[in-house]
Amino acid sequence: MEGNSAYEEIEAEFNALEEQLANPALLADRDGYTAVARRYKELEAKAVRIRELRGHQDDIEAATEMLAEADADDRELLDAEIETAAAAADGLEAELAELMAPRDPNDGKNVIVEIKGAEGGEEANLFARDLFDMYQAFAGQNRWELEMMNAQSSDMGGYTDVVFMLRGNDVWRKMKYEGGPHRVQRVPVTESQGRVHTSSATVSVLPEAEEVEVQIDEKDLQVDVYRSSGPGGQSVNTTDSAVRVTHKPTGMVVSMQDEKSQLQNRNKAMAVLRARLLQAEQQRRQDELSEQRRGQVGGGGRSEKIRTYNFKENRVSDHRIGLTLYKLDRILAGGLDEVVDALAEAERQDILVGS
Repeated sequence: MEGNSAYEEIEAEFNALEEQLANPALLADRDGYTAVARRYKELEAKAVRIRELRGHQDDIEAATEMLAEADADDRELLDAEIETAAAAADGLEAELAELMAPRDPNDGKNVIVEIKGAEGGEEANLFARDLFDMYQAFAGQNRWELEMMNAQSSDMGGYTDVVFMLRGNDVWRKMKYEGGPHRVQRVPVTESQGRVHTSSATVSVLPEAEEVEVQIDEKDLQVDVYRSSGPGGQSVNTTDSAVRVTHKPTGMVVSMQDEKSQLQNRNKAMAVLRARLLQAEQQRRQDELSEQRRGQVGGGGRSEKIRTYNFKENRVSDHRIGLTLYKLDRILAGGLDEVVDALAEAERQDILVGS
């Protein structure tokens, strides 16, 4: 620990904050007190462990110095004391490594999820519907609120495109790994000869963005209205309530038609646009620091995939971490926790190695 400047900086700041909180004059400044108390709370867990770590290391140093003049019996006691203190210090170092790891800026945010049928024609759209049903069941198990934002149904009951919001505890933490191309291997309902086909659907998971996080100038928007349409293109509304918003600087286009109100559709389109712009800005910042892997969706091709769902073998394989589970039925019923936990642990290890 000696020489660890990060620990020393935390200790110094935490000690200064303790002194400020003990000063009665601070209580008269409500905003100032709130800011100091908030920062104190942020540092407390780290500072407490640093103090404990320093205590154990002082014990090791003192016991080591005493060893030189100790007799055999005392040496045995001192060796045991050093061993116990060293084990405790190692445990605290591991805890501090996790506490000092960079925090995901999107933790605590709700998410907007978009699923699109990609390669495979109508079978891809049906698989997109299966993925939606999986996430809906997962949301129910986690007691999240699911709000449909937009859905374009296909002729056979699948989805060419479906957008929904998930709200609740740990939504981003559990859903952030789902973004990317998902591949399915099964006999499609459209196949008369029983041959296994490979199709794909893409999933985008976007952190919800508040208006204060993403500023959008109205003059940068082109807003078009039109009549909603259902499968096959037939009109499902008699008024021009569907909305298409184009962000001219980036070329991003968001369409919404689920609501009968043009204003409601516009508000939902703006929520999706803000989320996409926030993600794009976060990606840009990441790219400035290090070379990033390709974006979540990619081209949606069969060779680009984060996960494969094989119905014949009841198998799900997550290719990012080499995880294979023969629990396809349970996972499609919303049992994603085992997959999510494995991905979270892999990310945690990557962060600790890189920190």
